[in-house]
Amino acid sequence: MVEKVALITGGSRGIGRAIAHELAPDHRVLVGGTDTERVHEVVSALPNAAPFLADLTDAAAVRRAWEESEVQELNVLVHSAGVAWTTPVGEAPLEQWREMFEINVFAVAELTRLALPALRAAAGHVVAINSGAGFRSRSNSALYSGSKFALRAFTDALREEERGKVRVTSLHPGQVDTDMQVALQAAAGNTNYDGARYISPEAVAKSARLAVDNEAASGIDELTIRPINP
Repeated sequence: MVEKVALITGGSRGIGRAIAHELAPDHRVLVGGTDTERVHEVVSALPNAAPFLADLTDAAAVRRAWEESEVQELNVLVHSAGVAWTTPVGEAPLEQWREMFEINVFAVAELTRLALPALRAAAGHVVAINSGAGFRSRSNSALYSGSKFALRAFTDALREEERGKVRVTSLHPGQVDTDMQVALQAAAGNTNYDGARYISPEAVAKSARLAVDNEAASGIDELTIRPINP
């Protein structure tokens, strides 16, 4: 039996970590991240995994990590790494715009470009973890929503360009109980954080699994999962 391979950026925490555990039973998982200790903690907990250590803002490091992986056929590429914060447009310096788009959009585009030959060889699947903010923007979210709108445009174009060769799913969770959500709520002045109100990372992982396991003759283009009582 040919081994299936999944590469998950941001695989050492939050949604990415949950997806790594979800796919591990039938995939060799490459756990992406920058924190060596945390990445190896996840790798050691999975039956067949390896680290993919690279700073996604460093194109040379990403290329090196990809080449060192020696993956010829990639079944699943999950883009889960990302950053989020809220800043009013009038207070957001250019550096913040660049940092947000560098990680949430440009890094996704570059790693996808590198991996496309291996994805095509496996008739593989790209799953981009987007957000509800990828559909609508609110006060103070121009940077984050702007990057997620751009990510949705990227996945829409990629899906059409690779139709019949690579499947592409844009997954849009609402508020998820992660470290990122804790930080966002703290920044908003929420001193009574209750993670049970939000989506669990495991629920998002199961949504990703649904897309990955869908029949080969069809594709799930977009999935949205939202909290019942945000």
